Amino acid sequence: MKSDAIKKGPARAAHRSLLYALGMTDSEMKRPFIAVVNSFNEIVPGHIHLRTLTDAVKAGIRQAGGIPFEFPAIAICDGLAMNHVGMKYSLISRDTIADSCEIMLTAHAFDAVVFIPSCDKVVPGMLMAAARMDLPSIFIGGGPMLPGKYGKENIGLSNLFEAIGTHSVGKMSDDELRAMELSACPTCGSCSGMYTANTMSCLTEAMGMSLPGAGTVPAVYADRVRLAKMTGERIVELLDSGLTATQIMTEKSIRNALHVDMALGGSTNTVLHLLAIARECGYELTLEEINKISCKTPQLCKLSPAGPAFITDLNESGGISAVMAELAKAELITTDCPTVNGFVADRIAKNKGADNIVIRSVEEPFAEDGGLAVLFGNLAPNGCIVKKGAVLPEMMKHEGPARVFNSEEEASEAIFAGKIKAGDVVIIRFEGPQGGPGMREMLSPTASIAGMGLDNSVALITDGRFSGATRGASIGHVCPEAAAGGLLARVQENDIVRIDISERHIELVVSEEELSKREPVPAPDRNLRGVLSRYQKNVDISSRGARVID
Repeated sequence: MKSDAIKKGPARAAHRSLLYALGMTDSEMKRPFIAVVNSFNEIVPGHIHLRTLTDAVKAGIRQAGGIPFEFPAIAICDGLAMNHVGMKYSLISRDTIADSCEIMLTAHAFDAVVFIPSCDKVVPGMLMAAARMDLPSIFIGGGPMLPGKYGKENIGLSNLFEAIGTHSVGKMSDDELRAMELSACPTCGSCSGMYTANTMSCLTEAMGMSLPGAGTVPAVYADRVRLAKMTGERIVELLDSGLTATQIMTEKSIRNALHVDMALGGSTNTVLHLLAIARECGYELTLEEINKISCKTPQLCKLSPAGPAFITDLNESGGISAVMAELAKAELITTDCPTVNGFVADRIAKNKGADNIVIRSVEEPFAEDGGLAVLFGNLAPNGCIVKKGAVLPEMMKHEGPARVFNSEEEASEAIFAGKIKAGDVVIIRFEGPQGGPGMREMLSPTASIAGMGLDNSVALITDGRFSGATRGASIGHVCPEAAAGGLLARVQENDIVRIDISERHIELVVSEEELSKREPVPAPDRNLRGVLSRYQKNVDISSRGARVID
């Protein structure tokens, strides 16, 4: 066992003395040491309940003969960080989480690890750490929040962000907005739609790194506590069998996750995270490969914000196992991939697949291709991402004049001032991995456009990111970004931009001769210090996952 490095032999007498200071017994010293990484904190709704799940995990570990040792991980709530300087730190936290897990797991010679994440950057950060460390590993997330109720309709956080736009144009009263804000987030858990946190938890299950149901069972259900206990028991069995993270997180299982992502119509952020996770696994995933997977994978679900169903509905319809069973009928899932409990084939063997309500069949999908699309063209030669499954049909093709802004704040000010008109293409630049830095999510401007009723006539393009709660013709991750010399830095007011999502194409309709005469707008001097400065100097491009590199 790896933990022998701190507990076995005369040379480790001092180490054992420190362990005895924890109250350990001689019999405990002979058992495997299991790390339990708990991202609990008291500011994030997705994490406020994780002490309960962590206690259940530790009980399961003890029942199976292991010794659990809990340590924390940081976690940012993207909703609370949205639309201010705090969002610059969200993506950065992903790599910080991976690094801190590596530090703790290595320094204390753990034999295996249970990761307990929730929310947008914590799940991928811990998956990156799992791949990097390659220990026996398993995940149990906090689970999704229940949807709220407004009148007779189920709602989630995305509805509230859109309501702000509706309120700003006088179509919703103060009292109505107040009633919605009190009901949109009724329980603990990650926000209730197919936003980034829930998508990443679903993909963790699809990849085989968590037990069936871990991606969709609601946070407040007793089923999740049982899953946590079973997860604790299972990690000891994984250690005994010698099955490590990268034996599960293979090229095949990552492709499985991508097929599920396209079928679900998940968050655009998942592309960024899977690119980074694959590289930690030693697999050079590309946007071109992701696009090929998207083109041949039907969209089987339309979950909030793309449709009226929520994660709870997906759970009641069979969850991720049902989606994978349906995809397997079209041979889009590799079923011989190992998981933390058997093989994919075992998980889907008795599952009927589609219910034709929440999960459609492969014969009659919502769309013939995936819910995410990668666009290429002169404006994004390295690619950009759109949640195709949440775009209105009339916006699948769009051509209009550019309205150019050098920050999210400038764009939001113009949107709320009524300066954006039907047909416009809003350009927000210098928000990329380097230019931001931190590649901010921009739910406020996209939701405001939707709330004002302009999502059927206005597109938005940025080198930054979008929340998983975003819908509409919102195209992000433009690469190369403006700060790195991308064409985005040469776009001028009223330039014509042409978008064809069906053909996966994006183009600035300006002649090469004209473009050659233009000097790129210089990136703003952010006068950075601390973590933002280090990140800007070391971050990779978005088409490679925006990882911090040496």
